[in-house]
Amino acid sequence: MNTRNILAAAALSLLAAAGAHAETYDGVLTITPSVSRAAVQGQGVAAARAGDVFGEGYAAGVQTVNTTADRSAVRSQAVAAAHDPLQSLNAKSYYRDQIPAEYKKASVSFTRQAAY
Repeated sequence: MNTRNILAAAALSLLAAAGAHAETYDGVLTITPSVSRAAVQGQGVAAARAGDVFGEGYAAGVQTVNTTADRSAVRSQAVAAAHDPLQSLNAKSYYRDQIPAEYKKASVSFTRQAAY
């Protein structure tokens, strides 16, 4: 019985090995340049000086933004958001897209206590 199982496993492994084959490696592609090295370097310099021609707003140049917000008001909002311990909570991360009431309580402490 044991010998029979070993022979069956050996036959299956031979069939699997015969069916599997790897791709061949043809080596590094050979490139036949039609342009000289100096010409390619000149094209590279010209492309670097041209900037990002595919970027959004490339042709528009420097754009100004008109705003009516007061600088000090924007700064105070940024400071308040930075000091809010719950500002990074995302409702989508919780059951039924609701932040648990435990997190909304004012008594929630996000500081760590020293371990003794």
